Amino acid sequence: MSDNNSFTSHFIELRSRLIKSLIFIFLIFVLSYTFAEYIYSFLVKPYAEAVKDDPISRRLIFTALHETFITYLKVAFFAAIFFGSPFLLIQIYKFIAPGLYKNEKKALLPYLISTPILFLLGGMLVYYLVMPLAIKFFLSFESMGSNTNLPIQLEAKVNEYLSLIMRLIFAFGISFQLPILLNLLARIGVVNSEYLKKTRRYIIVIIFTIAAILTPPDPITQVGLAIPLLLLYELSIITVRFTEKKSKKENLEDA
Repeated sequence: MSDNNSFTSHFIELRSRLIKSLIFIFLIFVLSYTFAEYIYSFLVKPYAEAVKDDPISRRLIFTALHETFITYLKVAFFAAIFFGSPFLLIQIYKFIAPGLYKNEKKALLPYLISTPILFLLGGMLVYYLVMPLAIKFFLSFESMGSNTNLPIQLEAKVNEYLSLIMRLIFAFGISFQLPILLNLLARIGVVNSEYLKKTRRYIIVIIFTIAAILTPPDPITQVGLAIPLLLLYELSIITVRFTEKKSKKENLEDA
């Protein structure tokens, strides 16, 4: 009977924390929609900076009456998930924390802090480096008509551009969680530093495959995702080795 009561109380607490998170994300969504034009301007800035010196007048177009409205909804939803995720992580941590020992809480806290930081670093890489380079790469295929009967000029749709940059920000942000994932797997004994070193050649192939799936079919964004992931994988080997040494030292002290 007590087990049922305990399960029910845990379920009620989980539901309460999820509802709080959803309400918080919804409030951010409403606030973000209010300022959607400013968020739109921020997301469009890489494109504007990449083409500011072009002799051709650039613009973003929409081809359907409802497209701008839908785009603003997407922008607001993107901002809500981006800024609401840390709050959701905190609620999850508060839910599982009472069942953890003091040393387990201490071990989990760095992962909780580093998760949004790594996500932010992935997003910044897209915004400040990958997107400007990718835009210039795509624009290099334009033709003014000297070699063709008709000129080929980019008329980018606002919805497609924003969908691309938001998808890349999430793809890079989630991919940058690789060190956290590998360290957690190492803590529960699924992998170790020696195994990660031995499987390096296979991981390289997997990383480039994932980069090809998550990014547009161009070498700039694919390499832009693959190279940081390879560096993060090497960093993961170092941090896993450090964790192993720390655990071994703690076990010797306990013995």
